[in-house]
Amino acid sequence: MMSENKLNLTSAVELAREEERISKIKAKRFFESGGLDLIEVGTFKGLADIHRTLFEDIYDFAGKVRDVNIAKDDFRFAPVMYLNTSIDYIDNIPQNTYDEIIEKYVEMNILHPFREGNGRATRI
Repeated sequence: MMSENKLNLTSAVELAREEERISKIKAKRFFESGGLDLIEVGTFKGLADIHRTLFEDIYDFAGKVRDVNIAKDDFRFAPVMYLNTSIDYIDNIPQNTYDEIIEKYVEMNILHPFREGNGRATRI
């Protein structure tokens, strides 16, 4: 199912192409402007700020916790009913060592808190 979008695109291929193009432009601007220095690193709030920055021109749900269950291929991401509790848990994972940072990244990826663009937002 294709997500509703502000670009009024109805082709999944065209939406994917525009999403990639726009999010790359926004990411470049975010880095160059110093926006990355202003976020709360390692927190869901910071991740939501990044997601909003990348996708606000494409989706109304940019930076917002998803309200639908999602899956990719045969893998189902965390159910909606557990998202807020899981976000709180992940926010409290320490990030003092490389292993702790990796654990936090992996847990957030499995959670997939947004409807689209989770990978791009978490990589930043």
